Amino acid sequence: MMRKEELAVMRAVAICHKPYLKPEEALIYCNLGRTQFAKKCEEFGIVKNNSGYYKRDDLNVMLSGGYQSNT
Repeated sequence: MMRKEELAVMRAVAICHKPYLKPEEALIYCNLGRTQFAKKCEEFGIVKNNSGYYKRDDLNVMLSGGYQSNT
């Protein structure tokens, strides 16, 4: 049986390889609080897709401080 710590590490690794993240996973991936995350997403124009997921590539651009055009 796996320990709690091992399960947490496995989930963290899985999050890093998923192309789309649930809102809770996106908060963990970005290591931001809910309010900070919402402000950053608004600043960079990042929105959830129709299924309610965030695109990991968009989050990477946000975390790197890069510019993303909205075209």
